[in-house]
Amino acid sequence: MTERADAARNRAAVLTAAEALFQREDLDHVSLARIAQAAGVGKATVMRRFGDLLGLVEALIAPRVTALRDRVRSGEPPLGPGGDAGARLHAYLDALFDFVLDNRTLIRALEHYGPYAYYANPASQFWIDELTDRIRVVRPAVDAPYLAYAVFTALRADVMDYLRQHQHMDIERIRAGVHALADPPGPQPDPHR
Repeated sequence: MTERADAARNRAAVLTAAEALFQREDLDHVSLARIAQAAGVGKATVMRRFGDLLGLVEALIAPRVTALRDRVRSGEPPLGPGGDAGARLHAYLDALFDFVLDNRTLIRALEHYGPYAYYANPASQFWIDELTDRIRVVRPAVDAPYLAYAVFTALRADVMDYLRQHQHMDIERIRAGVHALADPPGPQPDPHR
């Protein structure tokens, strides 16, 4: 079914206004009413289209999630299928790290507007499952599902922002820490001993 031209314009205006507000406002001050006002539409239009703020955030981030998921599923190695297992894990960690860094205001909004939303949404479940599989191949002696959640938690936008702003850690130090959590440097214990 084709979307009406005015509905498509309204949708685009709402998404543009929401992204702008999330980029420059404190999350506690972003509301459906403020987004509707900035977009030049009624609040009911926003609610009909997106349901609530969480639905709006998910709509904003969805195309970016799809692009990264496509690169993971069918892109070139080492991020895509094939290649050395260690390189695949590290390429994936870098891709997730960069994704969070580039989209941190939207991810912070996701973290802010729903309990467990960071972990429970379908995109996060895909990232965690993929991370679990890649860790399991590289480190068969560890509890890969637990470690994947621990690493994924270290990739939270609020954690990264806190470390940067309050602990004065630079991006590359945080990135190196995430890599070390998932795959510590140095000799690994032999799982068959």
